[in-house]
Amino acid sequence: MSSKIDVRHLPEFAFEHRMPIWWGTAFFMVIEGSAFLMTLTAYAYLASQNPDWPLSRVLPNPWIGSLLLGWLVISEVPNTWLKRRIKRCELDPTRIGMVIMSLVGLIAVGLRFFEFSYINVRWDSNAFGSMIWALIFLHTTHILVDVAETLVMTAMAFLSPLNGRRFVDLSENAEYWDFVVLTWIPVYLAIYWIPRWMAH
Repeated sequence: MSSKIDVRHLPEFAFEHRMPIWWGTAFFMVIEGSAFLMTLTAYAYLASQNPDWPLSRVLPNPWIGSLLLGWLVISEVPNTWLKRRIKRCELDPTRIGMVIMSLVGLIAVGLRFFEFSYINVRWDSNAFGSMIWALIFLHTTHILVDVAETLVMTAMAFLSPLNGRRFVDLSENAEYWDFVVLTWIPVYLAIYWIPRWMAH
């Protein structure tokens, strides 16, 4: 004799760990975080094996990278506000927040491409140059991916109805921006300040 369970009272969606997409995003960030960790470990190994590190007479100019760091840290204010609106399923504030974060992301992309002019070392000059470009390229990839996803989701927020599951997708996108911001901090230090500390 089979017994039936009435699941009609269960919610159709939930946020964070109660949805499979949260786990997918979390594991993706673990994988990508491991890529950053391995690259930084390679950087540290090469620095430890070269007494003349950073091997370059002219070091990367930190002012654009510092401006980008400040911009990314400040961006956590509207991003945190957006996450709260999303979890309350507030349609109009969510749409406004998505537009704001799209603009934030596009400005970050602009700063990053402006930053390339201030690296002051070619990727093929020496081991230091190779590691600097590997780190900045890795982080640039994540910025571009998140901004592209944010732009697509912003368009969808205006062009199609937002149901509960769509709000969950938007929430995960906002969480991934936190990852982009946090990973820039150690990369920023490795590119701009650790070489200066080691040179003295």
